[in-house]
Amino acid sequence: MSTTSPSEGDQTASGSTPQSPLASQRAKEEAKTTPAPAGGRAARFLQSFPLGYKDGFSQWWSNVSPAAAEHRVLSYVPYLQRTPTHTQTGATCHRTNGTTAAAPVTEESLHSASPVTTNEASDPHGPRRWRSTLVKLAGKDRALNELSVERMGEPVEDNLVMLHGYGAGLGFFYKNFEGLSRNHGWKLWALDMLGMGRSSRPPFVVRAKDPKAKITEAEDWFIDALEEWRVQRNLQRFTLLGHSLGGYLAVAYALKYPGRLNKLILASPVGIPEDPYAVNADMPDPQESTLGNEFLQDQADVVNQTNPNLPDADKTGHHHSRGASTTQKTTPPTAPRRPLPRWVTYLWDANISPFSLVRWSGPLGPRLVSGWTSRRFSQLGAEEAQALHLYSYTLFRQRGSGEYALSYILAPGAFARSPLIRRIQGVGRQMFEPPPSASSTTAAAGAATRASASASASEPALTPLAKMQRETGIPIVLMYGENDWMDVAGGYAAAHKIQEEKKRVLKNASEAEKRADHGEGKVVIVQSSGHHLYLDGWEEFNELVRAEMDDVTRRRKMHEAGLRQDAGS
Repeated sequence: MSTTSPSEGDQTASGSTPQSPLASQRAKEEAKTTPAPAGGRAARFLQSFPLGYKDGFSQWWSNVSPAAAEHRVLSYVPYLQRTPTHTQTGATCHRTNGTTAAAPVTEESLHSASPVTTNEASDPHGPRRWRSTLVKLAGKDRALNELSVERMGEPVEDNLVMLHGYGAGLGFFYKNFEGLSRNHGWKLWALDMLGMGRSSRPPFVVRAKDPKAKITEAEDWFIDALEEWRVQRNLQRFTLLGHSLGGYLAVAYALKYPGRLNKLILASPVGIPEDPYAVNADMPDPQESTLGNEFLQDQADVVNQTNPNLPDADKTGHHHSRGASTTQKTTPPTAPRRPLPRWVTYLWDANISPFSLVRWSGPLGPRLVSGWTSRRFSQLGAEEAQALHLYSYTLFRQRGSGEYALSYILAPGAFARSPLIRRIQGVGRQMFEPPPSASSTTAAAGAATRASASASASEPALTPLAKMQRETGIPIVLMYGENDWMDVAGGYAAAHKIQEEKKRVLKNASEAEKRADHGEGKVVIVQSSGHHLYLDGWEEFNELVRAEMDDVTRRRKMHEAGLRQDAGS
């Protein structure tokens, strides 16, 4: 087993995405040029893609499986002396060649590896049981890769579900699993989203013609799978944590499936602010964005610098969070916007993903990936960074699937076509039918095809009003890195909008109704980190999320005490 050092970091940017400027400002910024580094194109290429040809060819030729690469990354989880890893990746069974982890990938079951249980002697926060499973869903080639961590000897009272960002996988949360599974009474679940990571990769097809319907269909492709997984796992309510695109989809899930969540934690979510160029079909696509910072900025720079533009309120030790009341009084730091090359806009609109380039490039694929991983993991130790590079490459080279949803959900530059700022205030404010039991729903889902399951999710049967309940709000936490290139200003605006909606809903409410309402929005800043704050500032990130989990437990116990009091009166 390998353990990790506390000095880990991120590659992303130095700020946050501002609201879109006027077209004239776009033109002025696009006209600016930056001097090219000395040495010509060859030198710039070598600097941008540092992996050598020989090493790149070796990685391509060895054809390491995603299961083996994930296994190696998870071997860095503290106190986990043996890593459980099932060998099924979607519909493909992979062998274990290429892994150098401490223990081999188990193959006694393709869809579920034998669970690994730590004991109190080797795990000071245990005992805990770790399980790796491929959860089959209804329809053809639909399954989700799952990692779960359960505390032994304790009843499961709360659940935390984690969703990764675009094109990534659950292995990127390897520094969070141990820390976030310490809370008593909690079970942790991490998922690869459908069509990404080691989940199955069915063909992604959008049949809608209307632009708004295309967005909805693309979102539903992911969140309907999440809901079906929830039913199979019999989770009545849970806390949902999503990073980047996972955060965007977490909000979409909360809106389509009300009554399922206790809390929403959005880690540097994409798609909150509104850009008129992204939402108006009559206007050209956005011509500049902070997205380039994801590829151009070095992780070591992000974790070792202090943002001078960050308000003092976010620099005072453990006072990380600010509510919506300060939203209009401060100007969050701004990440540099960079002009988008025309070829980027063209490929985006043509729905050609960056992973397509990796697949097409053959032996050059590992070298292309090194252009991102060499910056993204530059603060890690050499072996750990190499494990994450190989994990990234094995995922990026898999068959294209969920990645093709990107151009339907986001415009070039990662601006949402249906911005969350327009709808996030509706989270926790809807009518809903209490979730049915897992046994009846799972049986029905298992007999349905993927198309019928999607149709039934999009067009739910009408429920008598007598059976409906109204949500009483849920807490929404928006987390950003100190040097995040994602739009922190959008986070403050979202928190403000959530608080304003709460005031509107409770304007004529009774005191009891006001006490029962849980709706709130707040922004939390993680120091010395960027867009990948769960990795850059993993210790502080884990501490903050554990505090939010404690808050969920406190609210649940208060609710249960109130029910007992009502029953006794």
